[in-house]
Amino acid sequence: MGNNLLLKIKKTKDAIDLPLPQYMSTGAAGMDLFANVHESINIKPSEIKLIPTGIQIQLPSGYEAQIRPRSGLALNYGITLLNTPGTIDSDYRGEIKLILINFGSKDFTVKRGQRIAQMIINKIELPQIIEVIELNETDRGPSGFGHTGL
Repeated sequence: MGNNLLLKIKKTKDAIDLPLPQYMSTGAAGMDLFANVHESINIKPSEIKLIPTGIQIQLPSGYEAQIRPRSGLALNYGITLLNTPGTIDSDYRGEIKLILINFGSKDFTVKRGQRIAQMIINKIELPQIIEVIELNETDRGPSGFGHTGL
C-alpha cells in the first residue's frame, strides 16, 4: 500500500483458522471481515444478531476503524449493519463484533469464514471545543431536511 500506518491485529483463540481482514482488490478502500461463528447462525427477516469477527485491533492514536456493510449482501439479501458505520476507537481492545440485521424477505444464514462486513481505517481530528453565544450567518441558515427539494 505504500504508507507507514501500522494496524496490529490479534486473532481470538477460537479464530486461528480464519484469515486476517483482507483487501479484495487493489483499489479497495475497505478490508473484508470474516464471521467467527462455530455453527451457522440463521437470521430471520427483521431479526438482529451479534456476529463476532475473531479479531481485536490496535490502531495508532488519531485513527478510527469504521465498520460498514458489504454492498452485495445488502443488495442481494437485505443484510446490513444496524449501526452503520460502526466506529472502533483507537483505545478499544476487545473483539470486533457486528450487529447484523436482516431487512430481506427470506432467512439468511451466516457461515463460518463468510465475508460479512468491511473495515475502513480513517484519520480523525479532535477539535478544540469552545462554547459561543452566536454562530456566523449563512444563506442556508437553519434549513434542514429536504430544504433543497427532491
